[in-house]
Amino acid sequence: MNQVRRETETIYDVLGIGFGPSNLALAIAIEEHNSRTTADRRLKAAFWEKQPRFGWHRGMLIDDATMQVSFLKDLVTMRDPTSGFSFLCYLKERDRLVDFLNQKTLFPLRIEFHDYFEWAAARLEHLVDYGHQVVGVEPVFEGDRVEYFDVTSTTPDGGSLVRRTRNLCVATGMTPRIPNGAQVSDRVWHNRDLVPRVEEWADRAPERVMVLGAGQSAAEAVAYLHRKFPSAEVCAVFAKYGYTPADDSPFANRVFDPEGVDVFYQSPPEVKRSLMDYHRSTNYSAVDLELIDALYRAQYQEQVQGTRRLRFMNVSRLRETAPTEDGLRVTVEHLPTGERQSLDVDLLVYATGYQLPDPGELLGKADKLCLRDDEDSLQVGRDHRVRVFDQVSAGIYVQGSTEHTHGITSTLLSHTAMRSGEILDSLLAHTHEVQPSGTIG
Repeated sequence: MNQVRRETETIYDVLGIGFGPSNLALAIAIEEHNSRTTADRRLKAAFWEKQPRFGWHRGMLIDDATMQVSFLKDLVTMRDPTSGFSFLCYLKERDRLVDFLNQKTLFPLRIEFHDYFEWAAARLEHLVDYGHQVVGVEPVFEGDRVEYFDVTSTTPDGGSLVRRTRNLCVATGMTPRIPNGAQVSDRVWHNRDLVPRVEEWADRAPERVMVLGAGQSAAEAVAYLHRKFPSAEVCAVFAKYGYTPADDSPFANRVFDPEGVDVFYQSPPEVKRSLMDYHRSTNYSAVDLELIDALYRAQYQEQVQGTRRLRFMNVSRLRETAPTEDGLRVTVEHLPTGERQSLDVDLLVYATGYQLPDPGELLGKADKLCLRDDEDSLQVGRDHRVRVFDQVSAGIYVQGSTEHTHGITSTLLSHTAMRSGEILDSLLAHTHEVQPSGTIG
């Protein structure tokens, strides 16, 4: 029987939904604030995460893949360079600080940065409950005003838990984008599951695998599959003529500066669209030049040796897929000529990116309290607080779903530390307009 347990002893100042890097950074900011202030100014915070433990894109933790953002843009440094939760403090505790500095690089291994996140999350275990998935958000009225939200989650033991909070912070991450009509299976994957899926094939030898996509993750998947399956042909299919180099030049990178967020937020809609178009190559469908060069060299070496396994099917689209007795039959169309070619493949990887979720789907009834713009997107203040009707005092903050208001950096790590500080300041400004954290009833 599904038992519902209601916490009646505490009203939280903020309840975070999701505990990836964004809400982890917020938890750190709150923890550090609480440690240096008086009891009456502290925030009562809790976080729910549906995963059984902390994890950030675990399926793409390729052993030699590096971060595409400087280690200085970690969870805290841009907000507070003296924080004990910095990547440098992590390295010092792991006894690797000198060795890391000797590499003369700004870009750690992705597996190392994930370990840093886990290290930080472990220090905040008292704030987060894992295995909790939010299934309902109910507005709580005091007279004719919405003062709180009652949030319900499922629990690892199959029950339900209800907590009351003055504010929500939704940071549930992005969801994989799969082409219409496609379905994942043991032979068809999204690249988010690449590493564990490849491990499942460790004792088998696929003859041909295919990767659809033209971004960094797609190129990484091609290189990884080529290395892990040394006898397989690896086909890369994309609509471009070739991979587009990521624009990581100093001037272009200023779009990720805190000032860049201010400029974007203040811009009219047509300027926002232009800025997104101009700087899309800093993040979307773009690949590190070093990886592009490595893939081209590998292809050329195979051409010289007469053992070609890397096959780049450019200016092409995947048109059809159909299961066969022992694999898949895929049809690829060469766009300039319309010529179609059918191939038998053992594995198909969709490296087709992610899509931003609409927080309204999770908010349920609370979504009806939120104001939306002419394109039905949430109206969000510069402090990441959703604009709501006048009779609503309770707050809703969103992280990662604000590209339309805050720009390209809203989905990336670049602004995570600064954003957590901005949300903390907003929480303090709104929370201390009302009574301190207390009890229900």
